[in-house]
Amino acid sequence: MQQVYLFDWGDTLMVDFADQQGKMCHWQSVQAVDGAKPLLARISQHHSVYIATNAVDSDVADIQQAFERAQLAEYIDGYFCHANVGIGKGSAEFFHRIAASLKLSTESMVMVGDSIENDIVPALDAGLDAIWFNPKGKPDFSQSVGEKVQQVSALCQIAPRI
Repeated sequence: MQQVYLFDWGDTLMVDFADQQGKMCHWQSVQAVDGAKPLLARISQHHSVYIATNAVDSDVADIQQAFERAQLAEYIDGYFCHANVGIGKGSAEFFHRIAASLKLSTESMVMVGDSIENDIVPALDAGLDAIWFNPKGKPDFSQSVGEKVQQVSALCQIAPRI
């Protein structure tokens, strides 16, 4: 079964530099997270890949420009953000709206992100599978999110279902 992979943007696929302000597409430099490019190249061979971000100050064109600068855009099928979804990512409704837009069930979608609160819990609440990218080794939240969450410390550990 082909699945759709949704990825968080900042600190999941691209480094969110704390000292930079404004839209990432305008930053002096942008950088992909280690392992992002090979992972996206591998997943995009068999699955659709979208960005699901909580970014409020960037629209789809801004986000795409940042991905182009990081040489990741060729693997992305589309971008979902506050500007085109109409609400922030911290709720199940965000994911329901993406599923409706793609004309898919949430059960055919997987969310990959670094935030339990904004990525993992709302995705699970909406019926998606979730992969928690936890490179900093934050305490395990499996008790609060259940066994449906795969936890990885490096992007290369994600094995897409083919």
